[in-house]
This record gives sequence, structure tokens and C-alpha cells, in this order.
Amino acid sequence: QVQLVESGGGLVQAGGSLRLSCAVSRSIISIVTMGWYRQAPGKQRELVASITRGGTTNSADSVKGRFTISRDNVKRMVYLQMNSLKPEDAAVYFCNVHGLPLWDWGQGTQVTVSS
Repeated sequence: QVQLVESGGGLVQAGGSLRLSCAVSRSIISIVTMGWYRQAPGKQRELVASITRGGTTNSADSVKGRFTISRDNVKRMVYLQMNSLKPEDAAVYFCNVHGLPLWDWGQGTQVTVSS
């Protein structure tokens, strides 16, 4: 069973930055695409950004130009650098594969943005 451990969240003022980390308990070298997702209260979980094995990235329009996803296949880590944070970015952030079948979700990391 794959374990995902997200960290790096916290409380930040609008305009601030955070770097999220996701530790994966198995090798991700063979995983084509990894993603960061978020879920705000009362809303569905949404894909924020994704990165392929080769390093090609994609991001949601709402975070484009502000969030950057990266991965370290050797360390089995996936990162999300979040800059220019907005109150609407507040959510619990999760990492997982992008595509099916999804792994079991980790506990996520809470991001709170004060205005």
C-alpha cells in the first residue's frame, strides 16, 4: 500500500509563499504523471498542477504563473512552490498520481491564507 505524506502547509498572509512537499513510500520513477490537488471546505477536490515523468508541467488556470510543481524521482518527492498566495488558495492540499487508479489519499496539508 502506497503512503503519501504531505507537509509544508501553514498560515501565510496574502501575497506570501509556501513550499509543499510530498513524500511517497514507493518509487515514482515509473509513474507517468504526479499531481497536486486541493480541497476547500464545501468544494470538490480539484487538480492544481501535474508533472510528467519527463518534467512537463501543467497547472490550473487559477494558479498559473504562481504555482510550480516539481518532482525528485530519486528522493521519491513531489513539491509545490506556491507564490503570490491568495485567500482563495486556502484549502487542504494533497498529492497523488494523476490518472487512474489513484492511490489512497494521504492526510493532506492545510494551507490558510489571511487577507
